[in-house]
Amino acid sequence: MFSKWKSKKNQPIEILSPVTGEAVSLEKVPDEAFAGGHMGKGIAIEPTEGKLIAPFDGTVAHVIKSNHAVIIEDSNGLQFLFHIGINTVGLKGVGFTSHIATGDQVKAGQTLIEFDIEAIKAAGYPVITPIIITNSEDKVESLDTTFGPVTAGSNSIMSLVLKG
Repeated sequence: MFSKWKSKKNQPIEILSPVTGEAVSLEKVPDEAFAGGHMGKGIAIEPTEGKLIAPFDGTVAHVIKSNHAVIIEDSNGLQFLFHIGINTVGLKGVGFTSHIATGDQVKAGQTLIEFDIEAIKAAGYPVITPIIITNSEDKVESLDTTFGPVTAGSNSIMSLVLKG
């Protein structure tokens, strides 16, 4: 739906949910780096389905080696960090299956990473998934978030306006 969008000045960009679950504020993330906004502005989702999809067309800027996180850059130069769970780097990739590599071009709706929610919880890690705009200070004029139940690829979780 947003495959070739470039924002026009003051035109809001809608970001669809990359996972199915419950969208909540970053303050609910049990990690100060995320909850305090130190990583950037964004939202978090308590996933109910273990699949992370691309919410827009973009380029994979980086896949973390343990497959628990990925950074995707959109056509406006916005970089989004999708971080599955908290401290899940400690799982060393167990429970995560990546379907992408750094440098890949991805399409909206494409599966990026599959993850085993029950295995992550059984290992003692929260599965809450922060979605952060890592370069929001440089690029984003305003950001509104929408909380509540979301379906991956269907519901908007963020509406943002780029700086002029």
